[in-house]
Amino acid sequence: MKNIPFKKSVFLTSALKTEELPESSLPEIAIVGRSNVGKSSLINHLLRSKAVAKVSSRPGKTERINYFIIDDALLLVDLPGYGYAKTSKSVQEEWGVWIDQYLHGRKLRLILFLLDSRREITDEDRQFIEWAIHTETPLLLILTKGDKLTQKERHASIKRIENEKTLRGFPPLLYSIKEGKCREALIHAVNRMLWD
Repeated sequence: MKNIPFKKSVFLTSALKTEELPESSLPEIAIVGRSNVGKSSLINHLLRSKAVAKVSSRPGKTERINYFIIDDALLLVDLPGYGYAKTSKSVQEEWGVWIDQYLHGRKLRLILFLLDSRREITDEDRQFIEWAIHTETPLLLILTKGDKLTQKERHASIKRIENEKTLRGFPPLLYSIKEGKCREALIHAVNRMLWD
């Protein structure tokens, strides 16, 4: 399979319920992380667009499962963030049900799992990692908001993750939306995990 360059992106659909999810033979990868971890910013940087994914300082802005077709060769899926969000508890519970069904019902080729490089890992983060290990779902660990750290803080963040027992075996990729080399490193890592 030819490497995907992430040059062309087309919004496919926004869904939530199982019956709304699109049918496709394309390989599917999902972006997962806590609310306000920087999923939308990373997507826009990765796809070289300022408007593909809506960016907001308000946690919980992404409320549905958003599908993008990449280079006519891949489905990139943006999931609502888990954890804190300015929405009602009942809505968050509904999201949880549908996202759980999505994760268990789709044959994902890869999960891009985002952690805020400035924050400590949470029990919810650990639970998701353990689920990925249990289901043998390939996972790429990405530390977001690297541009908000000093060089010393970057080293400390990576060290903290490497010392986290749950994350052993998942070498972190430190990401900054202000550095083009991070985009290239992520594209290379995704292609390696998909096709090697």
